[in-house]
Amino acid sequence: MKHCVECGNKLEMKFLEHEGMVPFCNNCNQYRFPIFNTAVSMVVLNDDKDKTLFIQQYNKPRYILVAGYVNKGESAEEAVVRELREEIGVEPIEITFQKSMYWEKSNTLVFNYYVTIKGDIKPNHEVDSYAWFDLEEALAEVAKGGLAEEFYNYYFKQNVKKNKNVL
Repeated sequence: MKHCVECGNKLEMKFLEHEGMVPFCNNCNQYRFPIFNTAVSMVVLNDDKDKTLFIQQYNKPRYILVAGYVNKGESAEEAVVRELREEIGVEPIEITFQKSMYWEKSNTLVFNYYVTIKGDIKPNHEVDSYAWFDLEEALAEVAKGGLAEEFYNYYFKQNVKKNKNVL
């Protein structure tokens, strides 16, 4: 953050006890801590947990995870439920936090979950199409180079591959 979010003045680094060097606005006489967006994404599983759902959006031919921004006043878990309802028209039967990552391209901290759903998919206008994939097949189908791939690969290593090694 280079400029004050309130007045637009250029920020300077200033020492703050117990915090170290923090951006400071001399015009507002306020420290300005980093500001970023928050979002959720979901590895969506069927109720047998042997298939995952990917969606395509915005006329792009790539499979991604269901995701969306966290609204002011809602928790990440509430955003998961809302996004599932809005984008694919279903309720979760299980929600489990997986991991979080910062995505610099959109200045967003993304909280990833895996969710189990049951019922018919009823996509809204934001979803161009969707497809179910076997968990191993999904590794090849997920969009490459982004958080969808990172989160899905993490899910697979932690939950699928680990269980196969135990058998």
